[in-house]
Amino acid sequence: MSNGQIQSEYVGKAFKHEGMLEARKRTWLAVDDIAAAIEPGMTEPQATQRARKTLKKHGLLQGWHAICIRFGCNTMLEYGAPSKPDVVLGENDIFTLDIGPLWDGYEADSGDTFVVGNDPDMLRAKTDVKVLWNRVQDAWRARELTGVELYDFAAAEADKLGWIFDSVMSGHRVGDFPHQYHGTLRSMDGVPTRNIWILETLIRHKTRPFGAYFEDLLT
Repeated sequence: MSNGQIQSEYVGKAFKHEGMLEARKRTWLAVDDIAAAIEPGMTEPQATQRARKTLKKHGLLQGWHAICIRFGCNTMLEYGAPSKPDVVLGENDIFTLDIGPLWDGYEADSGDTFVVGNDPDMLRAKTDVKVLWNRVQDAWRARELTGVELYDFAAAEADKLGWIFDSVMSGHRVGDFPHQYHGTLRSMDGVPTRNIWILETLIRHKTRPFGAYFEDLLT
């Protein structure tokens, strides 16, 4: 293992893998509850307020990164890019949800795509982005791919599925808080260690203005 990989995979003295997995489990429960509370007619700020209330109920209100909810055309955007304002969730629409809460000093990060209504392209996007994510994780487990190789593989698989793969979302470290981790999964030339790396996948429709997103911990 190179010095660069040792530095990028640093964890604190109190770090335990069990803590990361428990934070992940609690975060996915919150994601499902938040998604169930989002309804057509809402704006993204209204949905974010609903998400904060739900996270508080789950004991996850403190976060290491901001809540990110995207509706419709904004689902094509990477984390941190400003949303087009005043977008309202329609009756047949798509939205993405990305939260990074803390639980007992451990950083979680989960993101998924949801569809309201029955638009077939949007439903396929929701399914395919998770299919893609799972293919990448399976390749990492079976072939011990580096971070660079993981994202090259992801781009090729997204193309096979008929989507444009986002070239900016790059994966990142998580661990024990406060967050002190640098570098990206996409640029990592070593094989990532389990339970400390978030794999992010964002795809876009080739002709329509929407995307789909999924992220989770490599385990």
